Amino acid sequence: MDTSAKIFVAGHHGMVGSSIVRSLQRNGYTNLLLRSSSELDLRDQRSTMDFFADEKPDYVFMAAAKVGGILANKEQQAEFFYDNLAIELHTIHAAHLSGVKKFCFLGSSCIYPKLAPQPIKEDALMTGHLEPTNFGYASAKIAGVKMCEAYHDQYGFSYVALMPCNLYGPGDNFDPRSSHVLPALLRRVIETKERGEETIVLWGTGTPKREFLYVDDVASACLFLMQNEQATGLFNVGMGEDIATKDLLEKICQIVGYQGTIVPDLSKPDGTPRKVLDVSKLQALGWKPTVDLDAGIQLLYAWFLEHRGEFV
Repeated sequence: MDTSAKIFVAGHHGMVGSSIVRSLQRNGYTNLLLRSSSELDLRDQRSTMDFFADEKPDYVFMAAAKVGGILANKEQQAEFFYDNLAIELHTIHAAHLSGVKKFCFLGSSCIYPKLAPQPIKEDALMTGHLEPTNFGYASAKIAGVKMCEAYHDQYGFSYVALMPCNLYGPGDNFDPRSSHVLPALLRRVIETKERGEETIVLWGTGTPKREFLYVDDVASACLFLMQNEQATGLFNVGMGEDIATKDLLEKICQIVGYQGTIVPDLSKPDGTPRKVLDVSKLQALGWKPTVDLDAGIQLLYAWFLEHRGEFV
């Protein structure tokens, strides 16, 4: 990508989108198209088509999505399905019609089957049943991947589709009802410590294993693949190693300095028992993450303290 290219970052106010913007700017890209959801609703076909026809971006980073944690996914299956499917349908089709040179589609590792062999390879897609608690979101993201693939096969649409593991970092969602596991645990540990409580509750058994990646690393992977003319198709993005949720909570407690007792709440769901990605395909091209989990949690802890006035 030439540094003067016109680049549309969809979802630039979100955690991933804002990190992509920072990465592009650090690398000398200045001709960025940025629209908030109030300025451009990608769920609206006419608005999306008009935007692409008028602006004609050269490249697109598709980070716009309706996202949330296990509780939000479970309670809003229809909304997660409709909103994400509408955004993808309109944006991918408009990008094709307007002649976008390359399209970066962002999904999630939840597109893979609940019981996929570990570590999960890209070819595990659509080989088994999804985790029921995020069926709506995952189904929509699978449709987006397959739409990119179909447009590539029929029209020569150039794209990369990145499936990251659990992401965290600046701009994260700390809402107790909709956040993902790491920011949710971090906020609870901080507030439990501040209240002086001697116990903290962990949802479920604490045995499920998850993989976590600092958001700036997925942004660097997006840019890396968009700059690689030969790179196309589906790519896992992650650390290549996972951690049990109980061990994660203990690590957060240590970083925050909380010394209370962890109490499991067995009435809460565990979700998928284990999920770690095989990232050999991407790493074979020369990309590797740079922020380990301990350093990433410390960075997020500092960011939360700095911005906690924004959270209620």
